[in-house]
Amino acid sequence: MPEWFLFLPQIKLRVDDIVERARVAEASGFDGLAFIDHLVAPGAEQLPLWEAMTVATWVAARTERLRIGHLVLCDAFRHPAVLAKEAVTLQQASGGRFELGLGAGSVPRELVGFDITRDRAPARRDRLRRSLELLHQYWGASNSGGPVQVPPPSTPIPIVIGGTSAPLLELVRRYATWWNLPAPQLNRLPELLPEIGSARVSIQQLVGFVGEGRDAAEVRARSGRRFGQLGEGLVVGDAAQLAQHFGDLIERGVERFYVWFTDFAAPETLAEFGATVIRDLRATPPVRAYRS
Repeated sequence: MPEWFLFLPQIKLRVDDIVERARVAEASGFDGLAFIDHLVAPGAEQLPLWEAMTVATWVAARTERLRIGHLVLCDAFRHPAVLAKEAVTLQQASGGRFELGLGAGSVPRELVGFDITRDRAPARRDRLRRSLELLHQYWGASNSGGPVQVPPPSTPIPIVIGGTSAPLLELVRRYATWWNLPAPQLNRLPELLPEIGSARVSIQQLVGFVGEGRDAAEVRARSGRRFGQLGEGLVVGDAAQLAQHFGDLIERGVERFYVWFTDFAAPETLAEFGATVIRDLRATPPVRAYRS
């Protein structure tokens, strides 16, 4: 059964707006919610942006079933000992609903501008590898002999890692519960599946949803103006077309979708998407591709 996460960058929205969308998503059949982790909004630095772990904690306290996470936390923003403690605390407080998405940092200009690090990509990936090692040590899941934090996780904390480079795929094989593939690279799925070990497959998909009574040409034009640079990462269609699109991806082995809406997840969009696309695919799930 595929999993459905709402991807909701916490940009411009009021905190109350974020909570409202989370609750509507929960009522509409979504399984989880993922935020971003930046100090300024990428490409829109003048817009307000809320801190990632704080907003995740706030939303977890105001929902009952949604799993809460990020695509993805920036490794360089937090010492791994602090992140390990934050993750265990949020996992316990939420009743086991926290998932740890972690990456090496995707906006070097941001890291340099706030004097966090000037490391280039290979050094940031090395740090990410070391952080993943330390997280397992601090949680008591390794035999390194180093310090262990108390309490340990009461249940395993899922780890989400994205990317397609050989060094990142090696980390996916060693540490990831979920591997996230950028939608514009879906054509590489058959090539990369053998490289991810036991990790499960997710994709982040931007959606222009043509709801009941909406003009398809208008939705397509507006979505293209806002997000056309994402190419195949953007799909526009009505409920039947989107059900076909996601069904095809399920047959190709995708097990989770991080759905990012071009109308910034208007509550009525979430409700209709849940009542049509999610409901229909759960009622008659496609046959998943066999994966050895």
